[in-house]
Amino acid sequence: MENINRNKCSCFSFHLFFVFFLVLGRVVLSQNETAMVYIVTLKQPPTLNYLLGLRKSDNDLSYVRRGKLTTRQNQRNCSRSDPHNTCYLIRFQDSLLKRTFKGEIYQKLYSYHYLINGFAVFLSPQQAKKLENRKEVTNVVPDFSVRLATTHTPEFLGLPGGAWVIEGGPDVAGEGIVIGFIDTGIDPTHPSFSDGISTEPYPVPPHFSGACEITKDFPSGSCNRKLIGACHFAASAIARGLFNATEDYASPFDGDGHGTHTASIAAGNHNIPVIVADHHFGNASGMAPHAHIAVYKALYKRFGGFAADIVAAIDQAAQDGVDIISLSITPNRRPPGIATFFNPIDMALLSAVKAGIFVVQAAGNTGPSYKSISSFSPWIFTVGAAAHDRTYSNSIVLGNNVTIPGIGLAPGTDKDALCTLVSAVHALNKTVDSTDLYLGECQDPSQLIQELVQGNILICMYTVRFVLGLSSIKQALDTAENLSAAGVVFLVDPFVTGFQLNPMPMKLPGLIISSADNSKILLQYYNDSLVRNTSSNIIIQFGGSARISGGLQPEYNNSAPKILYYSARGPDPETALLDDADFMKPNLVAPGNFIWGAWTSGATDSVEFGGTSMATPHVTGIAAMIKQKFPNFSPPAIGSALSTTASLYNNQGGPIMAQRTYNNPDLSPSPATPFDMGSGFVNVTAALDPGLILDASYDDFFSFLCGINGSSSTVLNYTSQACGANTMLATDLNLPSITVSKLKQSLAVHRVVKNIAGDESYRVSWSAPYGVSVAIVPNQFFIANRQTQNLTVFMNATMNSTSASFGRIGIYGNRGHVLNVPISVISKTVFNGTDS
Repeated sequence: MENINRNKCSCFSFHLFFVFFLVLGRVVLSQNETAMVYIVTLKQPPTLNYLLGLRKSDNDLSYVRRGKLTTRQNQRNCSRSDPHNTCYLIRFQDSLLKRTFKGEIYQKLYSYHYLINGFAVFLSPQQAKKLENRKEVTNVVPDFSVRLATTHTPEFLGLPGGAWVIEGGPDVAGEGIVIGFIDTGIDPTHPSFSDGISTEPYPVPPHFSGACEITKDFPSGSCNRKLIGACHFAASAIARGLFNATEDYASPFDGDGHGTHTASIAAGNHNIPVIVADHHFGNASGMAPHAHIAVYKALYKRFGGFAADIVAAIDQAAQDGVDIISLSITPNRRPPGIATFFNPIDMALLSAVKAGIFVVQAAGNTGPSYKSISSFSPWIFTVGAAAHDRTYSNSIVLGNNVTIPGIGLAPGTDKDALCTLVSAVHALNKTVDSTDLYLGECQDPSQLIQELVQGNILICMYTVRFVLGLSSIKQALDTAENLSAAGVVFLVDPFVTGFQLNPMPMKLPGLIISSADNSKILLQYYNDSLVRNTSSNIIIQFGGSARISGGLQPEYNNSAPKILYYSARGPDPETALLDDADFMKPNLVAPGNFIWGAWTSGATDSVEFGGTSMATPHVTGIAAMIKQKFPNFSPPAIGSALSTTASLYNNQGGPIMAQRTYNNPDLSPSPATPFDMGSGFVNVTAALDPGLILDASYDDFFSFLCGINGSSSTVLNYTSQACGANTMLATDLNLPSITVSKLKQSLAVHRVVKNIAGDESYRVSWSAPYGVSVAIVPNQFFIANRQTQNLTVFMNATMNSTSASFGRIGIYGNRGHVLNVPISVISKTVFNGTDS
């Protein structure tokens, strides 16, 4: 299949020359200038705007599809005069740079032309100012960094007995849908991505035109009918001197594991055995096993990623024809400017939504702080992380019968015998420099005396160096194994508090004591049990002993779901000064802890099982199933189906709870609010039959942006469209939630529902937020198939308060459809300053 294994990937060719130019080092402009990467947008509209102008209706994307398929032909048959031609746009960009910087050194990294018309370029700040003054240029923005934010979860989400059965089984779930993953790449050798497992036909969708980059690390044949496209983007990282082609893999191959994992969660093949560290943990499946995967690698283990590379990946994914974009990443800081939405990534994603692409993004792992969300825009579907009902418990039983819990997917020691405890710092060779602060991390077996470690449980310290990637659990396990230890236990340094610790699979008995307080208890027992020479204080006997219980067997008695402490929280900050936006974030929560899935053979360190990064692909896969069933759904309609049908209750019938603290997060949970969980926990079966939807359009989001005070020029710069007289308040975006940051006396909010099911009668009920009275008109209605119904929500402040309060609207159909619309009101004012 020619489009699957093409040798030169078009997304890569844009910066291939730059890699060659920089192979010996970074560009140096002068001794007095430090070059930076800038993202530049131009006034002339991108290719997408022209293609959308050919539509016969708002829902007709056929011209967009055909335009994607002919883009590469246009590049080869380049017209110098047709302003809608992709190649023309690229030539114009090149000409602009040459005219602006005659005789000067610069390097163009990427051409953006499909979703936005612009480029990424390596310049000095003085050159950037010169470019900014050109009449053809609208924006010159400094590049910025971004960061990376399953066997049982299909069962927990009810897929085997619900959605999969209803829609024809896992072998057809997601059929014909292409998911674009912007992540750390993929390991194509994993069986989760084979096209030979399914018994159903597996043709490459005709609307997809992507290519497969061929390299030594990603040889011919890596792509197939399942994995249908793969490219990598690293020009910005290369320009900064951060990229190492050997360690980071100059190819789509995944050297980290994160991208392989997220792709398998969303769309990995059904019933794939999970074998880690020689232990079998069951069989895994993606949410939509029959969906297709396209990979756009723009993130790397050692340094994360950069916006210039991410935007290039988004632009290419949209041009290739993906149906969904999955982003398990967040920016490292809130974007500056008049609103957080105005940044190159979010605005590129707005254009993707304009092209009919559903965009899913991780909320971020910066919780549980209020207003810690890292996904900002209303056109992006933001996913938080919740715990599901499966846990793996491990523990160590000390010689004094004290049991200390820990984490670790490992076998136990002999249950009938205790092993001696030996700390690494007390088993050092005499030649080792004892002043080294990190000797207790067990990173080098040559530093330790084997006779002292052999047959005993080795105590290692888990310091912040593990979090920073300077030390690894894998290396410590190799040390213990090389020295024939009976097991290993990691004690957590107090400075690691607040970091998420993943339960590492281990071949030999072991665990991590994840609590600093519990680590102190074990260390105190160990020190008190040492027998020392009374005169020299030298240790003459290790008196402490213990046995490791083991943690290979799952337990299913957990109350779930519950919002995990690290899942980022709302409300959504509209500005870098933390002014609140009038819409809800996150949109939804999904399973985000301990998610089994594929991992890459190229990863050398611990496996990451949790985070909003892992919650995101659950929703991505479910969205693929919705798109498969309702191919004409717009991106907001897909988001509505997911949101209005979400569950508000845990598996025991009580309210979903939210963890509130880093330390001992299960000691003081409280009921989750919409700023913790959005609309609730994803309900797959209900999302495939929502009854009513709340839809929105690109024009609505455009009008909303134009309504932001002082935004007209910025909107024009990013969209190539001038704001008109009609603008829209954020509260009137037809979203499946209502958020009011400042309720001054009273407000009327409007929503429109559309019936995508059979004729049905509905009644409307509600619970008002504290300090607010609510009335809804009408409170009951009949609606026929494909018809719409207007709803008006009247809210009045009944008290002055700056504390957020929450309510809900329930819309109940007589045929069983139920819609849930959360209400959030932050500041409430009964009288303004002039009233008496």
